[in-house]
Amino acid sequence: LQVWRQLFRKTMNAPERSASFLLDEDTGEVKVTYSADTKVSNAGTFRFNKEDHTVANTLRMQLLRDPMVRFAGYIHPHPLVHYFDFKIQTNSSTVAPQEVLSSAIEDLSNETDHLITAFTDALDDWKKENETGVMGL
Repeated sequence: LQVWRQLFRKTMNAPERSASFLLDEDTGEVKVTYSADTKVSNAGTFRFNKEDHTVANTLRMQLLRDPMVRFAGYIHPHPLVHYFDFKIQTNSSTVAPQEVLSSAIEDLSNETDHLITAFTDALDDWKKENETGVMGL
């Protein structure tokens, strides 16, 4: 059984697991590319390589909180394709899609820092309250 498993793993037609999250530096793959929309004003499409719904939905929700954003949505074409296309349209020609995306990423970074700090403080408080041990001895 063990030999069969090893043989099966070697002959299986599956991509490397790391191909879903590591950029291919040999081909010059980049994390994010941008193309301006030619049909809709104040809009553009970002392609995020090696990301999935977790990042896309988080960014979408953060962007929709911004009053300068008219539309924010993404498409993840297939589970075996490791990118998503993210479309952003702003309300004003004075605010570019790149600016609101950058602002959303910065806001998410600040929220994450706050969450880490709050968790660490709560954990320290819990440890101080429960110093006596598991059984209270």
